Amino acid sequence: QVQLVESGGGLVQAGGSLRLSCAASGRTFTSNAMGWFRRAPGKEREFVAAITSGGSTTDYEDSVKGRFTISRDNAKNTVYLQMNRLKPEDTAVYYCAAGRIISTRGSIVNYWGQGTQVTVSS
Repeated sequence: QVQLVESGGGLVQAGGSLRLSCAASGRTFTSNAMGWFRRAPGKEREFVAAITSGGSTTDYEDSVKGRFTISRDNAKNTVYLQMNRLKPEDTAVYYCAAGRIISTRGSIVNYWGQGTQVTVSS
């Protein structure tokens, strides 16, 4: 049983940076792969980034490679998404997720956060 709460969203100018946090409650945090998804206005939800339970392997959607970094601190039960060189097309609601498999090829998500809005102005 895991509950996820995102924070850190907001308004930022193109080229700027923002860091999202996902605080997890529950006793099974370390057993889950973690990831971030996003849904832009009028578009389907898409995968953004993922990290394995041990934090040794990461995966990213092509459009954010080199700009976004996912990390986790199991001692604090928290997952982060550092977003640099933000673009207007990054504007979306970002959702934290936990599951058995989360990757660019497909995901099996067991828990979702409520989402946090990220808006990048041009």
